[in-house]
Amino acid sequence: MKYVGAAGLAGAGALAVLHTAPALGGVSPIGVRFTPALVGVGRRGHVALTFDDGPDAASTPRFLDTLADLGWHATFFMLGEMTRRDPGLARAVADAGHEIGVHGDVHGNMLRRTPRHAADDIARAHETITGATGVEPRWFRPPFGISSYGSLRAARRLGMTTVLWTTWGRDWRREATPASIVADVTRRYVDGGTVLLHDSDCTSYPGSWHSTLDALPRLADEFDARALVVGTLGAHGIGGRAA
Repeated sequence: MKYVGAAGLAGAGALAVLHTAPALGGVSPIGVRFTPALVGVGRRGHVALTFDDGPDAASTPRFLDTLADLGWHATFFMLGEMTRRDPGLARAVADAGHEIGVHGDVHGNMLRRTPRHAADDIARAHETITGATGVEPRWFRPPFGISSYGSLRAARRLGMTTVLWTTWGRDWRREATPASIVADVTRRYVDGGTVLLHDSDCTSYPGSWHSTLDALPRLADEFDARALVVGTLGAHGIGGRAA
């Protein structure tokens, strides 16, 4: 029987920390303070509105209509597999003036992937989404908001910045309602923050997108009352820069 020496164990431990450390900066008050760019802290008076998991023919067009009615533009983090199902809809999102981001090819935890597997997944999604939308994505968000060193590096090599969120509607749940979504979004860091919602229920409770859609006008009232402007991540001033 062979035993791994102390140096070997230390090396393995260091590699494990390197792989998992980015996940530790997740969405929390700690993230807002210590990794503000990663969690999407931007300029005060502005809210970056983002949607994950589409495009979805059953729901995304409804979101596009409501966003147009509100006069809002948002950032849509798309899945490669969903984009391949309806590349025309992905193009319609971009043509409506919304910003395009990559959410991976399939919705899987990056920490459960080797660096090579993560890189292949992100590259395939990037190629698919760029081809469908005609837009070179600027942003990447890992599924579940869980980054790894490999996913951060792969996204950066493709010219994308990884951005999570400062607040969310928890709209994927069976129990979510328009009122609960508004309450959850506004409970946390919203002024200068990044909001996560979902335009598809492909990884959420079936039909949950209806509550998200109905929450948008209510969120508009809340943001107006706080004198907050809603826009894309590109206009958000992350790291002191805005497009």
